[in-house]
Amino acid sequence: QVQLVESGGGLVQPGGSLRLSCAASGNIFGINAMRWYRQAPGKQRELVAAITSGGTTNRADSVKGRFTISRDNAKNTVTLQMNSLKPEDTAVYYCNLELLRRGIRHDYWGQGTQVTVSS
Repeated sequence: QVQLVESGGGLVQPGGSLRLSCAASGNIFGINAMRWYRQAPGKQRELVAAITSGGTTNRADSVKGRFTISRDNAKNTVTLQMNSLKPEDTAVYYCNLELLRRGIRHDYWGQGTQVTVSS
């Protein structure tokens, strides 16, 4: 069984910062990547940022220069530091864990955390 627990969402003014964290626990051997997605009302879920087990990162163009993804392998946590937040960053943010076992991909999701950017 795999559990993902997210924390750090909330209400922030434009230009402010938030830090999201996701802690993975349980049967999590074979971690290949951890990601953050977001879904705004009426929109499809989109990839925000990802980090592989080797530390390679990528981010959506819309957040480059503002968001940073990092990972603590010892604690099996992934963090999304969000700076210079904009109203269009408002969404529910979801943590994703990708496990790779014998060539088969397994995806797990957190419950989501609300981020609201508003004055």
